[in-house]
Amino acid sequence: MNSKLQELYDKYHQNLFQFLFYMVKNREQAEDLVQEVYIRVLNSYDRFEGRSSEKTWIFSIARHAALDYLRKQNRWSQRIFSAFDLTKRPILDTSPLPEEIAVQNEMIQQMYRCMDKCTVDQRSVVILRYIQSLTISETAQILGWTEGKVKTTQHRAIQVLKANMRELSEKEESIDEKIQLRR
Repeated sequence: MNSKLQELYDKYHQNLFQFLFYMVKNREQAEDLVQEVYIRVLNSYDRFEGRSSEKTWIFSIARHAALDYLRKQNRWSQRIFSAFDLTKRPILDTSPLPEEIAVQNEMIQQMYRCMDKCTVDQRSVVILRYIQSLTISETAQILGWTEGKVKTTQHRAIQVLKANMRELSEKEESIDEKIQLRR
């Protein structure tokens, strides 16, 4: 079993880390989630029936781990917000911004920021289809959806991203114009 786990790790570790990183936007948390995914794989490999590829099975486990984490974060942050008066003492997020972490050019930075405005399902589809380069069929297997739902969600995600990219671009042009007027 150890050799099989090592083989799975060697094959999928990098893609799995990238997927989780894009989902949770925190390097340390993505690393922790990768470890959690491999623990789940180790504990349940004997029940893997082979109805899907190992890759889609592992990514499905990763997606569930990320969703569990995001749900916990949401509950935790709601408790924090209700416990503090944020107008008197705001909580500052000291973690680096996504664009400071792993983005290479301006267009990708804008796209990454715009992905925050997508739903979790839309973000999952965009990451799996365009960042992980999975097929519609593989994405459907990972998400437990029909291929039609993947296509619809992908289409809606692209529409949201286009609208947000347009809006962001217009804001930046407006800021550039203001800067030029001041000179």
